Amino acid sequence: MALTRLQIRRLFNRVHSDPHWPGHQRMIDERIPDYIRNPKPGYTHIDFALEEAAWTLHDTYKGTFAHSRIPKFRKPIAEFDYDLAQIPFEAEAPAKMSSYVKRAAKLFGASVTGICSVNSNWIYSTVDIPEYCNTAIVMAIEMEPEGIATSPAIPAAAATGVGYSRMGFVLALLGEFIRNLGYDAIQCANDTGLSVPLAIDAGLGQLGRHGLLITPEFGSRVRLCKIFTNMPLQVDKPIDFGVTEFCRGCKLCAEACEVDAISNTDEPTFTPTCKSNSPGVLKWPVNSERCYEFWCDNGGDCSTCIAVCPFTRRTFNRVPFDSKAFWSNSNHQATR
Repeated sequence: MALTRLQIRRLFNRVHSDPHWPGHQRMIDERIPDYIRNPKPGYTHIDFALEEAAWTLHDTYKGTFAHSRIPKFRKPIAEFDYDLAQIPFEAEAPAKMSSYVKRAAKLFGASVTGICSVNSNWIYSTVDIPEYCNTAIVMAIEMEPEGIATSPAIPAAAATGVGYSRMGFVLALLGEFIRNLGYDAIQCANDTGLSVPLAIDAGLGQLGRHGLLITPEFGSRVRLCKIFTNMPLQVDKPIDFGVTEFCRGCKLCAEACEVDAISNTDEPTFTPTCKSNSPGVLKWPVNSERCYEFWCDNGGDCSTCIAVCPFTRRTFNRVPFDSKAFWSNSNHQATR
């Protein structure tokens, strides 16, 4: 099947634009007041306060998604105001430049970083990025295992929100690092293009049955972000550590999904299950419409397919599948 540049059929766009779908005009937070009035473990006012706070940096800091120099709110302490980007920088070999980028990304908070050439098939058809920004730096941000393990309770959604806020922090800092050397940086989270295939091209992991990236280090307990740049970098190669073959026999994520959104067939297919599936890719398609409608009923997003995946569970120190364990964790230190 031929693959063409992706049309924007992202499910979140369809919430506002597709009146033929039952999820049209539904919001993930629509049931929160009901849960607060009738709380249960994992769905209390405390849990929702944690989840909303977790998204703060991602949702409020404009620098997260900057495509150019981020204005500073104060002047430098130094006597002379200068812009590092205007000081000539002599680029080193691409392999060395890649090592600088990966070291900086690690310092700023990325858990794993890979680099790939930009495949235009993964860029949304309505989005244009400069042709000279032909390299993508793709970063995986680890999510807290104790929080994810409570899914579908709200502490798991809080762990996801923290992942996105940490993503915003890393993107802003690495973007400025690249600009300080005189190169362009286009910072992206889920926007602009598909993060999972870019991450696969960058050697971070493989695609799982649940439609998410599985990494050797953290399973699928990661959030993904990327920066498109014209910096001369050495690209990484895709890896294969047996995920596809394993997923053929393992159907734990499909069995654990409360709305049967994940395929339980033995073999992947090109046939989509809903309008928001990307065409032309051999995979186990996920019915994201069912996912989203469950999120709305749940009062927060769901990470159960992540939590039950054997590649993820082997990264847990413990697996407390209830929110009481999350809040009563004896490892928490008192704040003075």
